[in-house]
Amino acid sequence: MKKFWFRVILASLFGLSASSCVEETDTDTGEDLELDAQDARTVTRCSTRTVTSTEAANVQMVLNATTNVPGSMTIPVHFHVITNGNQGNVSDQAISDQIAVLNAAFGERGTTFMLASTERVNNATCFTMTPGSTTEAQCKMVHYRGGPAELNIYTANPADGHLGWATFPWDYATNPSNDGVVLKFSSLPGGTATPYHLGDTGTHEVGHWLGLFHTFQGGCSRTSDYVSDTPAEKTGATACTANRNTCTSSIYPGNDPINNFMDYTDDSCMFQFTAGQDTRMDTAFTAYRRMLMQ
Repeated sequence: MKKFWFRVILASLFGLSASSCVEETDTDTGEDLELDAQDARTVTRCSTRTVTSTEAANVQMVLNATTNVPGSMTIPVHFHVITNGNQGNVSDQAISDQIAVLNAAFGERGTTFMLASTERVNNATCFTMTPGSTTEAQCKMVHYRGGPAELNIYTANPADGHLGWATFPWDYATNPSNDGVVLKFSSLPGGTATPYHLGDTGTHEVGHWLGLFHTFQGGCSRTSDYVSDTPAEKTGATACTANRNTCTSSIYPGNDPINNFMDYTDDSCMFQFTAGQDTRMDTAFTAYRRMLMQ
């Protein structure tokens, strides 16, 4: 509940209602996952790469075999503010507020984030980088800092409306310099990317960086997102429609988890990770990040 009240307080600072999104109309069309990933308001909520069922199963085998998982951790954050002249030059306060949003979301489950460094880079080409592009690879190779247990966050203005994307923990070993999260600069707290301007694009993408899938990964399948306490969901929800249930016959019953940080809903509607998601993040961090430090 502390997370929820933090959302209420933060939302009030920007003149928003923490529950206003439930009054919006759900624009979900029932199409397949690839089509549903495009938000009705013409932005891509998340452009983190698609994980195949084989890859997901192989990762789960590793997680099942992982032991000695600590219950808490502190993660240093290297913040890279990429600009085009003055455009995108987010303030130190916005960076601090983004770290505070992450700590509100993850902190109750034992994970905290600490700002370790900030750099500002005026580069018009990097400013519009897109996921999986040569530009992304080149820009990250130059500016990446730290190691497998340190988080690199890049703010930019990705072309084609991308709000953000992340790498998974198991990607690190084969491409260390690509590791991290990219966020549209206006999605930081107090930004202009309404209704995605309270900082939970960052929360969502860091969830991927720690090993979580979307709540609708695998749709209504038995494995779904490999977390047993998140109800199965056929497609990503938009606009936080209450009582949405797209998997009525699923092995994991219940309405869609529209308040979960790993769905596609508006920032003001997101305030929850589950205990199962917490366990998965801790285990993935140990298996794919902490182990590389030994």
